[in-house]
Amino acid sequence: MSKSFRKKNRFRYILFYKPYGVLSQFTSETGQRSLKEFGPFPPDVYPVGRLDADSEGLLLLTDDDTTKHRLTDPKYGHPRTYLALVENKPNEEDLEKIRNGIVVSGKRTMPAEVTLLLNEPSLPTRSAPIRYRKNILTFWIELTLHEGKNRQVRRMTAAIGHPTLRLVRTKISFLGLDGLKSGEHRELTDEEIHHLRILVSG
Repeated sequence: MSKSFRKKNRFRYILFYKPYGVLSQFTSETGQRSLKEFGPFPPDVYPVGRLDADSEGLLLLTDDDTTKHRLTDPKYGHPRTYLALVENKPNEEDLEKIRNGIVVSGKRTMPAEVTLLLNEPSLPTRSAPIRYRKNILTFWIELTLHEGKNRQVRRMTAAIGHPTLRLVRTKISFLGLDGLKSGEHRELTDEEIHHLRILVSG
């Protein structure tokens, strides 16, 4: 990155396509893979929210604390979009429960958008085999959430009787995985940074 870009933008913003089995942090006390092996990253950047080790997809890393707060605090309602591979075919009644909010661990989730996909999305092969069960069909759904509770998508799909077998976050607000392969990262463009600052200033 050029020196002029660093002078022009005080903070750093990085998109990372987190692979399966990688922790959303730079250290690991258990021997699991961490973000550290995919760098180098600028100092003092940290993920905005987290993805579980067994989930994949988009992470935004930054040293901008205001952006971290605005994107993760549910009261601001910034959307996050996921693709989930689930057991059996959810019907409209199942999906409507998610759309209206569903009780998970004693608390009702915020309303979410969810769609049953007619075609399998184009995703890289996962590094670890997916746990399929004999004679049980699988289907992909796309969900957009406006909050980020721990393992929320998995708990929501389990609550309607369709456990999630694979989970990929594809978007954080307007930012997506386009142009990134699993394990790759890139800095946001000037235009993306400008758009992001407008988004979190509201």
